[in-house]
Amino acid sequence: MKFGDFVKVKSLSDTAGFKENLRRLGLDMPCDDTPQSGPDAIMAQPLKIGSFTVGNRYAVHPMEGWDGQQDGSPTDNTRRRWRNFGLSGAKMIWGGEAVAVRHDGRANPRQLVMNQKNQAGIAELRETLVQAHREAMGDDKDLLIGLQLTHSGRFCKPNDDARMEPRVLYRHPLLDGKFGPKENIVLMSDGDIRQLIDDFVLAAKRAWDCGFQFVDLKHCHGYLGHEFLSAKTRAGDYGGSMANRTRFLRELVQGIRAEAPAMMLGVRLSAVDFLPYIPDASLSDARTLGPGIAVDASLAMPYRYGFGINEADPNQIHTGETAEFLQVMMDLNMAMVNITIGSPYYTPHVTRPALYPPSDGYQPPEDPLVGVMRHLSLVRDLKKQFPSMCFVGSGYTYLQEFLPYVAQAVVRQGWTDLVGLGRMMLSYPELAADVLAGRPLQRKRLCRTFSDCTTAPRNGMVSGCYPLDGHYKKSPQMIRLTQVKKEAKLA
Repeated sequence: MKFGDFVKVKSLSDTAGFKENLRRLGLDMPCDDTPQSGPDAIMAQPLKIGSFTVGNRYAVHPMEGWDGQQDGSPTDNTRRRWRNFGLSGAKMIWGGEAVAVRHDGRANPRQLVMNQKNQAGIAELRETLVQAHREAMGDDKDLLIGLQLTHSGRFCKPNDDARMEPRVLYRHPLLDGKFGPKENIVLMSDGDIRQLIDDFVLAAKRAWDCGFQFVDLKHCHGYLGHEFLSAKTRAGDYGGSMANRTRFLRELVQGIRAEAPAMMLGVRLSAVDFLPYIPDASLSDARTLGPGIAVDASLAMPYRYGFGINEADPNQIHTGETAEFLQVMMDLNMAMVNITIGSPYYTPHVTRPALYPPSDGYQPPEDPLVGVMRHLSLVRDLKKQFPSMCFVGSGYTYLQEFLPYVAQAVVRQGWTDLVGLGRMMLSYPELAADVLAGRPLQRKRLCRTFSDCTTAPRNGMVSGCYPLDGHYKKSPQMIRLTQVKKEAKLA
């Protein structure tokens, strides 16, 4: 199926049409006929996680902000986003923001940094969110708020000169040189890793002092925590065996519990990888990017550079080691996992199913609903294996009008415990609150996955929904974004 053959979700007038389209695609995706509202609604049911009860089944995903100060402190734009998270009605805020534990771990020069200087400003973000949630939902007694802690590893770009400054665990035959010159790559020693663990522990203690109830120890999207899981070719204490590849997590948990024993811990996990994708140059022209194709891995076989895929055939998912990692979490008494897939840097259509790519991407090689189903079924299968764990699912934004119908169905059928929302929070943060209250969806605010929220920051602009949020649509940066997109089409 070609890009032009994909049926746009917004063109489907009702659930019958949506279900017919799913049948045409061969997707067995659950979809209820009517979204419930009120206190007895499925999505309004509480969920017990350890000793805490979360008030409903919606979660806000952590997103990488590009609108902080140069020193890693929040701005008015950052505070506005966090206020919107509070207005969302979601009772779990899974991280809210990807916050670097130190300067050199930033993925962009405007990412927040959890250090002593910025601690008060990050605590203020949390209070802004809580106050907005009280306004929207009446109280905050069943609101669970975490902070995602990260080091960006291969994708570090901490300074204003826009240089990639990768910190990696092993040399990757397909990714080295793809994101900045190979000569900029720094291979971290075991000593470097131990120092980084200390920095994570200190950042987690600061998060606890700010009032966050949990931290997410980020293991997704190709960042450093995720790279540990595929460090099969690395020698030393943190590579090779699964025991070594999970040592980073185990030592993080041990250190954090020594400093903040009551803090809850979770992981956002890229449960499976895919080969890096590039545009098919033979099908590109001046008007459009070519469709995505997987890179040729013949020079990197057996493929020992991924997690959750078959080394003999890296196009095939293999969740055996994913289950091993989840068992490590269980053994560490970690009750929460947020499941995603791949990396937005080299498999964006897999990680974020979308109809329109960012300016540096490629046209989707599959109907984005196929990508949504991949997310849903992966969480379903892992939940079956670990029924006592709390799972948060990803990949829902592309469902658009039908998000509430599918979200309700997958929770009702036990495929996931909570439905996580990411990009939708930028265009229509109150979606969950509207659904739970029985208010009609504001269709003009639904994210249509134009990917401007990715194109803008990758070109040095602040993060936000430029097409649908007037705050950004009317900003001077909208003019610049329009020019960037025009130039990309002519390149």
